[in-house]
Order: sequence, then structure tokens, then C-alpha cells
Amino acid sequence: MNRPKHGGNPTWAATVAGCPPSLILDFSASISPLGPPPSALTAIKLHIDSLTSYPNPDYPELCQAIADHHHIDPDWVLPGNGAAELLTWAGWEFSKLNTTLIPTPAFGDYWRSLQTFGTRIIARSMMMDDGEIGDLDFALRHLPVDIPHSLGLIVNNPHNPTGQIYRQETILPYLDKFKLVVVDESFMDFLPRSEQQSLIPSITQYPNLVILRSLTKFYSLPGLRLGYCIAHPDRLRLWKSWRDPWPVNTLAAAAAIAVLPDTQFQQQTWDWLAIARNRLFAGLTQISGFHPYPGAANFILVKSDRSAVEIQTKLLQQHQILIRDCMSFPELGDRFFRVAVRTIEENDRLLAALRSV
Repeated sequence: MNRPKHGGNPTWAATVAGCPPSLILDFSASISPLGPPPSALTAIKLHIDSLTSYPNPDYPELCQAIADHHHIDPDWVLPGNGAAELLTWAGWEFSKLNTTLIPTPAFGDYWRSLQTFGTRIIARSMMMDDGEIGDLDFALRHLPVDIPHSLGLIVNNPHNPTGQIYRQETILPYLDKFKLVVVDESFMDFLPRSEQQSLIPSITQYPNLVILRSLTKFYSLPGLRLGYCIAHPDRLRLWKSWRDPWPVNTLAAAAAIAVLPDTQFQQQTWDWLAIARNRLFAGLTQISGFHPYPGAANFILVKSDRSAVEIQTKLLQQHQILIRDCMSFPELGDRFFRVAVRTIEENDRLLAALRSV
């Protein structure tokens, strides 16, 4: 079995570890360990009988729930089969432009969506001469004064894989320089509301802005495949005309409607993450040869003095623990790895295993 390009593949990990997939402790996928929330499970059970009918292709209740969550009009909302499906339609629209810029390192699925439609891509590296990782302004600092009005830009905030959070005022100036800007905010929910730097409050001012969101990571629902985008209604009507009529299944829609107003679970997640991430970060800094990057998301990027693939292999073979290597990020390669933040007990198990290998 080939090495996976993404995290969350315990089947592959089990072949390396020599154990059943159920025994793998997975730190490679940045999914909250606290869910799914009871509100989602209850909603799924209540809607089992709805499986005999097609969902409403307009998803009015789901769009309204998302709109209420963000205090916007539902016409500005388009649910999707995970953020990945919506990224595909962004890729189709990017292909109509002259060039699309991607600050790198970046989530590998951006290339998949753009290359599918033959989009011309220019990667703008964040890597500095000393091997450290810069920020968005570092990657885009040499843009020409007069940028042709046929360029696209795709960024994520918080940034994957570093976990950096960019302030609104960092990204907003670029909206005047590009014809289409997609901001992937799949991990923004992990920040408490007072700390979030979402551009959703600015969406009505910029018809060239698209914001992608995921409901699978924060609410531990990756198997349901559910995300959404927020953008100008004209653009969303166009995207809707391109795709299959029922992208979101009935149970996923029901779960989303239930979890979006679940403030108890949201607060529980923020309380857990603040403590667990800080403790895991501190533990990683104390291991010789490891240099973790501070971040705002539910994962931590670590620069290693030793081969990350070798560390990954030893963790699997000796401890049945899977971490995310960064081989799919060409700028990072074999000297970086990424770990999700899990429960304190599981994080402590990871730290003990890392010290032993």
C-alpha cells in the first residue's frame, strides 16, 4: 500500500505497525477527539426514516442554520459534500483566470482542484533562507504594483500546516488585487469567537471573495462529508449549476443543523484545546531535536533534526501511533511532521513514545 498523501489512514498505518487498524492511535488527522457531539448523534437517529426520500436540493433548513450561525443571509450560503467538493468548483472558476497563486507550503488538495481543470499555478514560497517558515506577506511581498486583473489567490487561515492565524487586516488588502480570492477557514472554528479572524463579516463588501468552511473537523464528523462556502449569491448559483443535484446526504444535513447551535459542545472544545495544545507544545519543546511551531489550530507542526519518516515508522512499529509526515509538502519534506492535538492522556502517550524513539 502506497504512503498516503493525507492524514487519517489507519489502514495504511496498520500495515506498517503489524496490527489491526483499530489499535492505531491516530495523530495524523486533525479531528477533534471530543465528538461527535450528542446533538449530532441524536439528530442522525431521528432522521433515519428520511433515508427513503431524496433531500431537498436547495437545502433550505441547512442554509438557514448556517446563515443563523454566521448572522448572514442564507442566499450567501452553499453547503457541500465536504469543503473538498466546494474546492473543486473553486478550481473550475480559477481555471478561467490567467494564473492562480498559492502561498506554500499549503494543503495538497489545492493542487488537485486546480490541476484537474488545467489552471496555471504559481507557488509563492513562505520558506526563508534560514529554513524557517515565514507568513503570508513574506510569500506575496514581491507582487508587482499593477497586478493584472486576471489573477487568483488561495490561502488558508489558520494556515495548514503551520497553524498560524492571519489577522483580518493581513488578508483584506489582497482582496483589491486579485479577481478571485478563496480563503479556506476549515480550522477557524477551533478559535474561540473572540479570537477568530474570519472574513465572513466582510463578505458582502467583496464579490470576489469566497470563504470555505468545514464541519467535519471541529465536530468530529469526517465520515459524513460536510462543508459549506460563503460567497456572493450570483457565484453560488453558478457553482450550483455545475454540480450534482444532491451533494449533501440527509443525515449529514440533519447533523449540521443540530450542531451549529450547540454552544455547550463548542465551549467544551475551546476549553479542552487551550489546555491540551499548550501542554503538548511544551512537551514537544522539551524533546531534544524537536522545534514545534506555535499555532492557533488543533494541530502542531514540528521541525525535526532527524528524519520524520523514520520517526513515524518507529512510532508505528513500537507504539502503534501514527503521526503525519510532511512529505506531501515539498517545501518541508522529511524534516517536519505534524501532530493533532488529542486528549491530554493520549498526548502524554505520544510524548512518551517520541522520547523513547
